[in-house]
Amino acid sequence: MPPLRTNVASVWRDELLTQLDFYWERTLWPRLAGLTDEEFFWQPVANCWTVHPRSDGPAVVDWTWPEPDPPPVTTIAWRMAHISIGVFGLRASAHFGDGSLALADAPWPTSAAAGLTLLSEQHDAWCAGVRGLDDDDLRRPVGGAEGDWASHPMAALVLHINREVMHHGGEIALLRDLYRAGFAGQQHG
Repeated sequence: MPPLRTNVASVWRDELLTQLDFYWERTLWPRLAGLTDEEFFWQPVANCWTVHPRSDGPAVVDWTWPEPDPPPVTTIAWRMAHISIGVFGLRASAHFGDGSLALADAPWPTSAAAGLTLLSEQHDAWCAGVRGLDDDDLRRPVGGAEGDWASHPMAALVLHINREVMHHGGEIALLRDLYRAGFAGQQHG
């Protein structure tokens, strides 16, 4: 039997990271293997939200807040960019970096390879920041960078990030399943 840990922070921090790492390593990252540009930008229905590469400047992403009701269907490109920038990137920048990342000038990926690279980099930045938290940090309110979440403890934000990645990762997996099952021939957009 392993010895009991005396540092409670490391136990909870490690559990928070283990939850995300298990999903990342066993489910999401393997499901992204072999992603092509055609699949990345595939629009299963008309008027999907996506990332728009531009020849005259940086890519742009479809985005409004609050999102429409019902929310639009999105492409894999949009979902991966959302996880990379909106879920991991903005939080890692605000809580563990210089706070300079913003939706307006984010590096939206213009290919599947760029999307995978961005996702991996932002995942790593978020996890490195969480790895540096101690017990007091996990209890501390997240503050103004999180709007409505300002009074919630950092541990609650970490759990929320984990849920977001799992939720949107499941949507990406479903889009890949539909694409692979032949729905790509019904291209829209």
